[in-house]
Amino acid sequence: MSHHDALEGEPPAEYGLGLSQSMFVPLDLPLDFEAFYLGHQTAFHAYAEVHFGTRAAAEEVIHEVFLEIHAGWTELLSAGNLEQGAWAIVRRAVHDRLELEGRAPAFVINGPIAQALAATRDKLQKMESTSGLYEAIAELPNRQFEVIVLRYLLGYPTAKVAWFVGIDERTVGHHLRRGKERLRIKLGLPDDRKKPKKKGEGT
Repeated sequence: MSHHDALEGEPPAEYGLGLSQSMFVPLDLPLDFEAFYLGHQTAFHAYAEVHFGTRAAAEEVIHEVFLEIHAGWTELLSAGNLEQGAWAIVRRAVHDRLELEGRAPAFVINGPIAQALAATRDKLQKMESTSGLYEAIAELPNRQFEVIVLRYLLGYPTAKVAWFVGIDERTVGHHLRRGKERLRIKLGLPDDRKKPKKKGEGT
């Protein structure tokens, strides 16, 4: 049985490890792919679940994502930025599924997820109402959207976000600042950043 067949088929009992079938990865896969799976599957599933609102839908889509990553593993490695290429596949798969179902991301319409974002909205900007916030986040450019969701909605520390996305921590901070500023403008919030004092002020 090939690796691809093993990924698509029923997992043998010795490979169960308490995982659902859609999270199953056979132990005879290339070690670098297996390491990539073990290191990224949690973030990929969380990313998908925050869009779909259910674990089952997230696992189904991310199972297909890992099949695609596995099929193009050599090309992804040779491209020089494995994480960026893999996240591009995740984004496309999630977007295509939502488009096929004709619905908005779950974090826009799902109560518990909306509450999770509302609980951290002060990190985005203090505001009286969250009206329009979720839609505004959904409209962010891809990289800003990724880091905002991973950092503030899913709660990963900056270092982990950097590792998942394949950029350094300073670049994560840059995208977070740009994303929050874009949200501030989109939502018409005041700019409460400290402005430099004019000459002669405070003297």
